[in-house]
Amino acid sequence: MNTRTITAFLATTLLSFGLNAQTTPITNGIINWEGSKITTDSHAGTLDISEGELTFEADVLVGGSFTVDMNSMVCTDLSGKSAARLVGHLKSDDFFGVAEHPEATLVFTTVVPTEGGYNITGDFTIRGITNAEAFELKIDNNTASTDLEIDRSKYNVKFRSGSFFENLGDKLINDELKLRVSFTY
Repeated sequence: MNTRTITAFLATTLLSFGLNAQTTPITNGIINWEGSKITTDSHAGTLDISEGELTFEADVLVGGSFTVDMNSMVCTDLSGKSAARLVGHLKSDDFFGVAEHPEATLVFTTVVPTEGGYNITGDFTIRGITNAEAFELKIDNNTASTDLEIDRSKYNVKFRSGSFFENLGDKLINDELKLRVSFTY
């Protein structure tokens, strides 16, 4: 075979694989978040998944991605001015720098089927910093969900973090953020 024949064969083969993949949009996506201090104090809220998609081949998940609208941040454990003050601080450069980084993203890099769903490794980008995170995505009909924790210090979220500052005492805010992600497709 000459080079042109090999190239044409490879292109045709790759296109045929790509035609078997189906992309399905993510809808009704929400992230419930919880952050806590070293004391028993914690705060909770939500973020909206503004867009996303899952890629399937023969009804098996093989890829996906979604975008989180950081401006959609809401605090659910406080109300009124207290909630607005907390959200304003979380959107500031002390935490997520939302003015400069209005979106966070996740792109699946590895998808491994399990009995109840999929083990996913994906590239999370928060504050313009990308790190690999792993989690189990549970599937029930056309609904997907996961519970995971991410370490905010890996994304340069420094405010009262023991990873960056010493002797914070009871002012320390834990680096682990608890996330419950759910969406339909």
